[in-house]
Amino acid sequence: MGRAFQNRKESMAKTADAKTKVYSKYGREIYVCAKQGGTDPAGNLSLRGLIERAKKDQVPSHVIDKALDKASGVGGEDFSPARYEGFGPGNCMVIVECLTDNPNRTFGDVRACFTKAKGKLGTPGSVSHMFDHCAILAFEGEDEEATLEALMEADVDVTDIENESGHITVFAPHTEYAKAKQALIDAFGELDFEVDEIQFVPQTVTPVEGDDVAVFEKLMDTLNDLDDVQNVFHSAEVEGQA
Repeated sequence: MGRAFQNRKESMAKTADAKTKVYSKYGREIYVCAKQGGTDPAGNLSLRGLIERAKKDQVPSHVIDKALDKASGVGGEDFSPARYEGFGPGNCMVIVECLTDNPNRTFGDVRACFTKAKGKLGTPGSVSHMFDHCAILAFEGEDEEATLEALMEADVDVTDIENESGHITVFAPHTEYAKAKQALIDAFGELDFEVDEIQFVPQTVTPVEGDDVAVFEKLMDTLNDLDDVQNVFHSAEVEGQA
């Protein structure tokens, strides 16, 4: 797997406006996750991981609590997931995950971002077959064998395990996320996961060079600025970046 999973573009909270966007995205995702799997983090591992990630990104407790309160009530917004796939500068592959209460609006907004970047949206499945849909769990540790043994005893379908510089990274199919995380907690106690996510990891990378670099960065920025966009995954290996 290498370090390809680290290529996901993050929305950086550098200004008050940017922070508001990050809080809004976490609030929406927490609301949907709690609505689907229950508001108790102890019984909803996806929600637990999401809340832990939100706290690491300095999302205030009142934002988290408000989302949970809304999820425990009757009614509320009717958000549904939407995924768009396409090609960006340099013909790199891009996957955009959204939560939306208006799919027509979201589709139009995402398409406009691609059009401005001289890219194009594809049909569902047009690029996702070139990505692995992975649960990724990374934590401090060095005992790769004990990690693998714990996962195998829990009947987790492990894709790969990396041991690098005192850090263990576990890759598993996205459907194994909850089982894999619980197996690690059962084996090693409470862990401070440095990565605790489900991502689309590209099977190959696409070089993005020259004038395409600025266009690609603009595409990432405009997509992440959309309120409905939760995550952007891509295959780009940008010139000049590690």
